[in-house]
Amino acid sequence: MIEIPSDLHRDLVPLVFLLGKWEGAGVADFPGSEKCNFGQEVTFTHDGRDFLEYTSHSWVLDAEGNKVRPLETESGYWRIDKNRQVEVVMIRDQGIVEVWYGELADKKPQIDIVTDAVARTAASGPYSGGKRLYGYVKGDLMWVGEKATPEVPLRPYMSAQLKKTADVAALEEWARNLPDDLPDGVSFFRPDGTPYNPEQP
Repeated sequence: MIEIPSDLHRDLVPLVFLLGKWEGAGVADFPGSEKCNFGQEVTFTHDGRDFLEYTSHSWVLDAEGNKVRPLETESGYWRIDKNRQVEVVMIRDQGIVEVWYGELADKKPQIDIVTDAVARTAASGPYSGGKRLYGYVKGDLMWVGEKATPEVPLRPYMSAQLKKTADVAALEEWARNLPDDLPDGVSFFRPDGTPYNPEQP
């Protein structure tokens, strides 16, 4: 179930399915780079203004699913206009800044974006642009990315399936603020793991 926060900017309601913290795994494969499985953590947050703040951290996984080393880090801002046009500004740890444009599909939570402008520092590797598809499917956030370089035409290079994780801090705050007059027969747990019973404080 998707809930709309009361303080979410009204322009962002079509993007509400992105909100939250997501974790999962995927596969990376591009010519000239090591093919690998990777883990990923993505967050979309808001502060009441007309954009979502985005961060992504990914890392290489070994055959047992353990973290080996960092893979990519991204951060940026997502906006959407009244015509369902999506605008993303993104900074990547390789020394790349991108402006993306695309659109939210009609009647389904799916976003296609394409790079409109790319700026690179001297330290970055070759990169010409990319495409991405994000979709909310049966409660999971799934995405696939394509990229191009001067030597390699546009092709898929990363994809992942992410699951929403619980907001532990919010749950702990909720548990701390449980009322003293809970209904009879209802048992909850305190933050320290002990059962909460209104008859035995």
